[in-house]
Amino acid sequence: MNTLFSLDGRLSVCAKLVRQGAKLADVGTDHAYLPVWLAKNGLISSAVASDIREKPLMSGAENIEKYGCGDIVSTRLCSGLDGVSEDEADDIVMAGMGGELIAKLIENAPWLKNADKRLILQPMTKAHFLREYLCENGFTILSETPCTHGGKYYTVIHAMYTGRITEHPISYYYTGELDVSDLSREYIAQIRRKLVKKRNGALASGENAAPLDEVIRFIDEKFFQKEH
Repeated sequence: MNTLFSLDGRLSVCAKLVRQGAKLADVGTDHAYLPVWLAKNGLISSAVASDIREKPLMSGAENIEKYGCGDIVSTRLCSGLDGVSEDEADDIVMAGMGGELIAKLIENAPWLKNADKRLILQPMTKAHFLREYLCENGFTILSETPCTHGGKYYTVIHAMYTGRITEHPISYYYTGELDVSDLSREYIAQIRRKLVKKRNGALASGENAAPLDEVIRFIDEKFFQKEH
């Protein structure tokens, strides 16, 4: 009998957000670690592990066979959710890809605009772009959880479709629903460094840096109790 592996920091957070007994779609599944782990722990009723690349999907299929959960988890070679039907997924995980790509994959699956579905999203880059897309397209961000992987910090966004189009100050798109915790501060500090670099570049080229200054000021006051 094979001893079950542990999930890394990012996938552990994603796993905790999957609803008990849900049908899962794990987009960009890579080695299918998440669906296999959830299946072996009796937490999901079924799962589609999809990937656009054949080699990682083959690794996923090997893990599904290795851990004996082929009756629960199946693989699907497709782009995003193109090969997954609405009745196959309640909870949809998109982890380990850029925020712009995640937004595009959501856009290409209109059936996600259903209040019964839950999105569990872990952008590696451009989280601000993804947050803005969600808010402008009727999705509500329910919560965010910071996580760490490979010495870097990320956020896991939990969202659902409500149909409400919401506008927020630019600072929201960079900080979302993150609470003020040590791990959140590490993530936000990482974002702040990028914003300062971007602000300095804007100033050097004569562009308007005021919106970026506004975000940096908000971050300092909320997360680091600094007043300008």
